[in-house]
Parts: sequence; structure tokens; C-alpha cells
Amino acid sequence: MAAGLPPAMDRPHFIGIGGAGMSGIAKILAQRGAEVAGSDARDSATARALRTFGVTVHIGHEADHLAADASCVVVSSAIRPDNPELVRAAELGIPVVHRSDALASLMTGERAIAVAGTHGKTTTTSMLAVTLGSLGLDPSYAIGGDLDEPGSNARHGAGRIFVAEADESDRSFHKYAPEVAIVLNVELDHHANYASLEEIYDSFQTFAGKIVPGGTLVISADHPGARELTRRLDGVRVVTYGEAADADVRVTDITPQGLKSEVTVVLADGTELTFAVSVPGRHYALNAVAALAAGVAVDIPATELAPALASYTGVKRRLQLKGEAAGVQVIDSYAHHPTEMTADLEAIRGSATDARILVVFQPHLFSRTQELGIEMGAALGLADASLVLDVYPAREDPIPGVTSALIIDAARAAGADVTHVVDKADIPEAVAGMAKPGDLVLTMGAGDVTDLGPLILDRLGGAEPDTK
Repeated sequence: MAAGLPPAMDRPHFIGIGGAGMSGIAKILAQRGAEVAGSDARDSATARALRTFGVTVHIGHEADHLAADASCVVVSSAIRPDNPELVRAAELGIPVVHRSDALASLMTGERAIAVAGTHGKTTTTSMLAVTLGSLGLDPSYAIGGDLDEPGSNARHGAGRIFVAEADESDRSFHKYAPEVAIVLNVELDHHANYASLEEIYDSFQTFAGKIVPGGTLVISADHPGARELTRRLDGVRVVTYGEAADADVRVTDITPQGLKSEVTVVLADGTELTFAVSVPGRHYALNAVAALAAGVAVDIPATELAPALASYTGVKRRLQLKGEAAGVQVIDSYAHHPTEMTADLEAIRGSATDARILVVFQPHLFSRTQELGIEMGAALGLADASLVLDVYPAREDPIPGVTSALIIDAARAAGADVTHVVDKADIPEAVAGMAKPGDLVLTMGAGDVTDLGPLILDRLGGAEPDTK
């Protein structure tokens, strides 16, 4: 077995290897010397990137894709029991490992920082990875999105720190035992797995209880759900951050500067620091402060961390500028929960006050639309006009009566200008008919709406979009 590999992970096979979380773990294992293979439903940039790491990627799910000598099969919660490769693994007696267990094994023995919260995990994890890297600490990291710099969602570094995004959606973050945990916020989401906010609190409380003895929980002092979670905790060292007067790391000023911000904080010892955040929006500035507090918790001086945070330039799909054509900027947003939608729209509005904002929104999951469709519609009221696609199902089956009409009706009831577009291929032409020089177009959602940005730019620039 290659050095540095966890037991049974020397020849893993990943089902759904193209997923953000799965591909990251596969990359790290490959960098540690494992013989990694896997399959995904379709070819993609992620699959092609994996192949550059020496990973074997099969397209489509077939029993024959699983090698008989695979040491284990790695799955996420999205893989269904009747997947032919999973069925074949049972026939061959090959152990099945959940993605979270694989990641937990990679973090064993490292100074782990696990980033949790209903929103902002990917951005905050990315900020930490880039900042620590710029300080020469060479961290390992596993992130649910691709960084603008250095352009990957995962890396095996030579340093002692391992930064990981901790997913609460299926309670898999209970598998981790970090030295430092971050909780950015706590809200009800993932309705297929959580029946109530009380269950969410219980889940986050379990996560906080996994912090190793002597470790630290960094948690928002501003967010009501985070404050309630803090109230329920006992025996955990807590460092709070935010604009609240009682925060341990207190934000005293956030000044927008175009598509950037300048942030001033006062530490618990009275030290005042001002630093730049190279992405717009109050929520991203607060994510940077959470990253600062976590870095201090692993013994990195705040005076070194603060200026290094400016080295973070963004992560793909988090208000990522895709380009400009005919005087129109196209920006991609991963926001799919009403809170995220509101935050991103307010950030854009704050950084470009004179621009008209046009949104192409694709709801993500039937269960989320059923529970939060009205709130999504209200969020779209912050745009000047919106085009709404049908629900992107991802791993879910349709729910009778649940369609994007729930969102559209709510938005129109609030006075918003919203149009339903059934065929995604019609979006570039629809945007071209609406957009004027100086406008901003946001493609928004967690599904394949992200593919539309280049097509919209092509159409705005006069080219016929390739919809194949």
C-alpha cells in the first residue's frame, strides 16, 4: 500500500466520481499514491481533470466498470441502492465506504479545520485554503467547488493543516473530529433529511461535540440560529465573530469598494486590523472574518492572516464573473436557498448600484421548492427581472404539485417581473431580448444553469450559441 493511505483505500472505486465532494477525495487519494478509479453519468471538465491525476474515469454506470480487485467502493448519499456498480460490489464482497468516512480517514492525524453552516461553507473553506497556502503552510484541502486560484477543489499538501467543507445535508459531518470547527449559520434546509429546525440544532450540536479536546468552535455572533446553537452547547471552547457588540472577534466596519470590500475587526485583546476582501458583499466579508478566527485558533498570528486573506480571488460559481459581451456582464451564482439568493442579489446591488439586474434562476430540488418556494419568489423581487426554469431534480423524484410555478406565483404576488421559461435552450435568446448595455445577468442555482453563462455571452456577442 502507498505511504500515507488509510486502510483499504489503496485501490478505491468511486461511484459518481464527478461530484464536487467525491472528486476532491479522489484527487487527494491519487496524490497520495492510490490507484483510483470511478464512474460518472456523463463526461465533464471534472472527469477530464481527474484523468490528469492518473484516475481512471468510466462514463455511465455499469457493473463491469468495477474492477474485481477494488479495495473498496466509495459512495455519497446520492447513490441509489440499485446502482449496478453498487449491486456488483455486494456480489463481490467489496466493502462500501461513505464519502464522509473516506474524508474523515484522510484527516486523521492532521490539524483539521472543518467548515459547517447552511450557507457559505465553500467560500470560507476556499478562503482558508488560499490564505494558508499564500503563507507557505501548504495545507491539504477538500472543497465543494473549484477555486479560481489554484484552480482545484482539493489538494494533498505537505503541511499539517487540513481544511475541509463539512456537509450537514445528510449528517455526514458527524464523522469528523476537527481541531477547529466553524459554524457560519444554522437554518432549516435539506428537507428530505430534516423534519424540523429542532433536528437541525441537534445535528449541529452533535457536530460541535466531535471537536477534539482542547479544540475550538468558531461561530457567528450575528446569526440567530448560530446564537441559539451556542446557547445549547456545553464544554466546548467557543470563539464568536461578527458585528454583534459581544463578539470575540468584532467587526466594526465593512466598506464596499466596487467588487471588493474593506473590513475592520477588533480582536479579543483589543488589536484592531483592517484588511481587504477581494469579493463583494457583507456575507463574504463575514466569511473572511470566520476564516481569520479559525486561523488564529490553529496558532497563526492574526497580523499575518489578515493581509493574506486578500490573496483569495473567488471560487467558481460564487458570484463568478463569466465574461462581458455587448456591455453586459454575466455572473454565475450557486445560490439556491432564499437566504443565499438574497445575499448574492444584495451584494451585486451594493456593488453596482446603477446597473439593472437580470436573473436566470433554476430551482434546485423538489423538496426545497416545496418548503421554500414562496421565500425564493420573494428573493427574486430584488432583481429587476427574472427568467425562471423548471425545477432541477438532482437526486430526487418529482413531488406531485411541486413546480417552479410556486416560485413564480410568489414572485408575481410581490410585484416582481418574472417569466417562466420551459426550455433551457431558449434562455440565451430570451436574455438577448431583455439585456441592455450596463446590465448584469446572474445565472443562479445549484443545477446545470451554470452551463448557460457562456451561451448567453455568445448570443450577446452575436454568435449562435452551441446548445449541444
